[in-house]
Amino acid sequence: MKRGSTWFLRAVLVLLGLIAAAVCVFGLPPIFRGASSEYPGARVLLYFLIAGITISVVPFFIALYQAWKLLNYIDSNRAFSQISVNALGSIKYCSIAMSICYAVGIPYLFHVAQLDDAPGLGLIALAFASSPLVVATFAAVLEKLLQSAINIKSENDLTI
Repeated sequence: MKRGSTWFLRAVLVLLGLIAAAVCVFGLPPIFRGASSEYPGARVLLYFLIAGITISVVPFFIALYQAWKLLNYIDSNRAFSQISVNALGSIKYCSIAMSICYAVGIPYLFHVAQLDDAPGLGLIALAFASSPLVVATFAAVLEKLLQSAINIKSENDLTI
C-alpha cells in the first residue's frame, strides 16, 4: 500500500476526531441549555442523554487511536502480524461500547420524543445505536480474516 493512501486515511482520522471534539465542546452545551429551558421537567433525562453521548466519545477516540496505530503497522510492513489483529479487536470492542452507550440512552430519548411529539427521533436514535455495530461487525470479520492469513503464513513459514 502506498504511503499517500495511508496519509489520506490519517487525515480523515484527524478530521473525524476534530469533528467529534467540536461537537462535544461546542455543540452539546448549547443543546442542553436550550432543551433544559424548553423542557424543565426533563432536565434529569437530558443530563443522562448528554452524559451518554459524552461517555461514548471516549471509546470513539480509543478506536481512532487504534486505527492510527493500524495505519502505522501498514506503513512499516507489519500489517500481517498479531499486533494488527489486536488493534482490530480493540476497534471492535470500542464500537460495541459506543453502541451500548447509545442503546442505554434510547429509552430516555423516547421520553423526550414523547414530550416533543417527535416520533422520528426514536428512529434516528436506533440508527445511531446500530451504526457502531456495523463497524464492530466489519472489524470482527477483518480480525478473523487477518488471523487466518497469519496462521496460513506461519504454517507456510514452517514448511519451508
